[in-house]
Amino acid sequence: MNDVRIIEVKENVLADNDKEAQILREKLHSKKTFLMNLMSSPGSGKTTTLLRTIESLKDKIRIGIMEADIDSDVDAKKVADAGVKSIQLHTGGMCHLDAAMTEQGLNELGCDDLDLVVLENVGNLICPAEFDTGAAKNVMILSVPEGHDKPLKYPLMFSKVDALIINKIDVMPYFDFDMEKLREYVGNLNKNVKIFPISAKSGEGVKDWTDWLLGEVQSHNK
Repeated sequence: MNDVRIIEVKENVLADNDKEAQILREKLHSKKTFLMNLMSSPGSGKTTTLLRTIESLKDKIRIGIMEADIDSDVDAKKVADAGVKSIQLHTGGMCHLDAAMTEQGLNELGCDDLDLVVLENVGNLICPAEFDTGAAKNVMILSVPEGHDKPLKYPLMFSKVDALIINKIDVMPYFDFDMEKLREYVGNLNKNVKIFPISAKSGEGVKDWTDWLLGEVQSHNK
């Protein structure tokens, strides 16, 4: 009996995507455009955090936003109303963006005149963590109501991010959320991650986050 060939499709797909992502990353660096991949669960306050970020930085750097979702253009309209260049990306049912899809979005957005492009990825903590989009930095938002144990449940996501925003700290008194435990769990997975506790609703802590982001953009685009 002949042996059956086994092809690791997922590994091949990820390897090809990694190559495309690196080419895109180098292309963006040469254009002095900083791409940030923003990930989170649905309901974490991603768009509200993004609006706060735009409010803080839009007079200092040129910003573009790509809103990725399975359907609808609600978030893109909110961002456009904030006065920055934006487009909506529909994934056709896919739960993530890869490098090729990101590049297609960048071409449609037009990023030659932009210092910072934020890709607001599809809302979930599994698929987006597996695919390199070509971003200079990966950022995640975790909201207080989700709990401090999320790193134990979704270790890959927390191990891949450069910065972690803890949103909705204004409601911490109403939830069993242990910030020190969260820092411990994340630290076990990722020693280099920057953690920014904020309230996108009140603005508390947002300056620390945007100061860090501005510094990263300026350093990247020198």
